[in-house]
Formats: sequence, C-alpha cells, structure tokens
Amino acid sequence: MDETHQPLPEVRQPLVTRTLIEWRTLAMLGGPILIAQIAQMANGVIDTVMAGHASARDLAAVGIGSSLWMPLFLFFMGLLGALQPIISGYNGARTLEKIMPATWQGLYLAAAGSVIMILLLTNVHPVLALLNLERDTAGITQGYLDAFAWGVPAMLMMTALRGLTDGLGHTRVIMAFSVLSTLINLPLNYIFIYGKLGLPAMGGVGCGWATSLSNGIAAVALLVYLNRSHAYRRFHLLADWAKPELAGLVYILKLGVPIGFTIFVEASMFSVIALFLAPLGPVVVAGHQIALNVVSLLFMLPLSIGMALTLRVSFLMGAGAPDTARLISRSSLILAATTALVFAVLLWVFSEGIAALYTGEIEVQQVTIRLLFFAALFQIADVIQVTCISALRGYKDTRIPMFIMLFSFWGVGLPLGYLLTFTDVLWPALGAAGFWVGLTGGLTSASILLGWRLFRYAPHRAEHR
Repeated sequence: MDETHQPLPEVRQPLVTRTLIEWRTLAMLGGPILIAQIAQMANGVIDTVMAGHASARDLAAVGIGSSLWMPLFLFFMGLLGALQPIISGYNGARTLEKIMPATWQGLYLAAAGSVIMILLLTNVHPVLALLNLERDTAGITQGYLDAFAWGVPAMLMMTALRGLTDGLGHTRVIMAFSVLSTLINLPLNYIFIYGKLGLPAMGGVGCGWATSLSNGIAAVALLVYLNRSHAYRRFHLLADWAKPELAGLVYILKLGVPIGFTIFVEASMFSVIALFLAPLGPVVVAGHQIALNVVSLLFMLPLSIGMALTLRVSFLMGAGAPDTARLISRSSLILAATTALVFAVLLWVFSEGIAALYTGEIEVQQVTIRLLFFAALFQIADVIQVTCISALRGYKDTRIPMFIMLFSFWGVGLPLGYLLTFTDVLWPALGAAGFWVGLTGGLTSASILLGWRLFRYAPHRAEHR
C-alpha cells in the first residue's frame, strides 16, 4: 500500500466517518506538498533579499529576470502536472506496467520544454530593449538569465519526476528535495553574489548561477534516490526505459496544455494589473504588491490541499470508487470554505499589523490596509475555485475548466477591475481597490461555473487511457 493513499473507506460506514477518513488522507498527501511549495517560495525570497543587499540595480535585474522566466516555467509546470493524475489513476487501477512509460513520455516533454525555455531566456534582448532599461541593468538581467538557463533542464526534469513520486502517493519525496534545493541555494547565493571563497562578486548574475547549481544538485540527488530506494525498486528509471510514443505524448499534452495555459493566464493577469496600476504612483503599487504577497502566501495552503485532491480523486477513479471520489470532491468544499473564512477573519483583524511588518511608510500602510479588506473577500472566491478546478483535474477534465478560467479572468475580472479602478461608469473610481473587486468578481464567476461543472459533469465519468 502507498504510504499516503489509505484503503478505500467502506461504503457501509457512516458518511461522517468516510469523510473524516478522506480528509485525513488529504492531510497526509497535502502536508508535504505545502512544505515543498513554501520551500520553493523561500528560494524567491532568498534571491530577492540577497540581491537587494548587493545593489538596487542587481535587485531590479533579478526581479525583471524572474518575471520573464516564471511565466514560462509555470506553463511547463502545469503541462507536466498532468502526469500526477495520470500516474495516480494508473496506481489506483493497479495497472503499474503503464507508470514508467508515462513517466518517460513526461521526461521527453521536459527535455523539449527545456530547449524552448533556454532558447527564449538566452535571447531576451528585444524584450529588454522594449522595457527601456538602463544599460547596466539590462546587462545584469541578461547575465542572470544566461546563468539561470543552465539549471532549466534539472528544474523541468524534477517537475516531471514529481508526477511519478506524487502520483504514487509519495509526496514527501519532492518535499525533501525541494528543502534540499533551498538549503543549497542560500550558501551558494552568498558565495556567488558577494564573491566569497576566492570567487569574484557577481551580484545578480551570481544569483542565477546559485539557482542553477542548487537545482542541478537536487535533481542529481533525486535521480540517485529513485534508482536506489527500496520503495522504487519496481519503478527503475534506467531498467524500465521507454522510447518516445506518440500516443503517450499526445495524451499528456491533451491534459497538460490546458492546465499550463490556465496557470499562465492567471499569472499573466497579475502582471497586467501591476502595469495598469503603475500610473497611480509608487505608493499605490507598493501597497498592491504587499497585499498580493500576503494573499500569495496564504494561497499555499488551499493550493496544496487542491493538489492533494487531484491525486486522491484520480486514484479513486482508477480504483473504481467513483462514489468515494464524489464524496471527497464535494466535502473538500467544506474544508475550502472553512479555510477561506479563517483567512478572511485574519486579514480583517490583523491588517494593520500585517502592513506594519512590510513597511514603515504610513501612506503605503494605509493603501495596504484598505486593499487587505478586499483581499479578505478575494480569499473566499479564490479558495473555492482552486478546490473545484483541482477536483476536476483529478477527473482529467481540463479543457472546459481552461475556458471557464479564461472567461472569468479576462472576460470578467480584468474589465470589471479596469472600470472600477479608472472610471465612474459603475461606481466612483476606487483606485487600486477596483482591481481587487474585479478579481473577486472574476473568481466568483470561476467558482460558480467550476462548481457547476464539478457537480453536474465530472463525478459521472472518468477517462483512463
């Protein structure tokens, strides 16, 4: 039995008992995922803080560079994320002979994605020219991306192999190697950025080398573990090598491209909002960024629960237990609503303290406090929509949810936010708060439509290749 996938609760057990068993399984799957997500976020914080202590120019370059590689990575992360429900479904159905061929198809896609990312990141000169960056900052940005690109294959390979480990219910594996990467990144940043152990100070460029090396070391360590661990004796990467298979590649792409595009659309919308707010001045932009950072941090918990839900639903459908899959899909909305309400109360009660933690400037604090009120409302819709879309991914339903998210973000959220921020058409102009109201409206639309999709469609069918 997998270490985190529990035996299927018997249907004759009381509904509450079955629900509690499933919630316990979600916690066991989601806890390590949460730690892994926090570790990955910590890398970004470490890079920002240490580059900032080198110089403002280095900080700006690393920030710009990160904003260029992150959307690309998020797309491929979503694409390769299709491996998790695919392999979890095979695991539930006990068709174990299909797991390694699927893993290898994911690795081939990771290799192709690496080539695309490297070519794009090492040739961003036209983009930097459009941004009208000063010469030194542009040079540091390109140097940072050139160094970062060396670690892209390791980063995407780990993402693909996460489909194997998480799909088998072993979510603690990626947790361990994500923490390892973060622990390696910290001293390497210190050495390369500031020039220690006889090396020249590289500033922001050193940040790119540190990230590449930490990703590379973690990836090699993961490969060694997978080839030597007793738990993976049945899934030997080299002994169970599989050649590229068109049907297998297409199957992953069919499920993964909509996931990657959905994540890309969401991430790009926040970037667009930041650009729209720029004319309102640095105080407004700073307050918006603080509120967004707080929301992003809180989002790690429902996101981790959602990723665990995807694994569990796909496992149950593979195991031929659609009733239990339906139970955990719907009961998870109770967890989501409870989590959202707790977060909303925390944001309302502690908004002043949170703002003070980030900045000592009174004007920025005031903007932040106002936005955190709207962020509390935003939480409720956001947590519910991520739970619904995660359950749908467990049912391998990704195409229609992609269109729902595209409509909700770009058809509802962004236009509504623009009107409320800059015009008096619907309400006296709200400034930055208008975009938060618009985001809440878009996410509410997504929650309703995805919830309808989940309750009326996905629970009644499953597709297993």
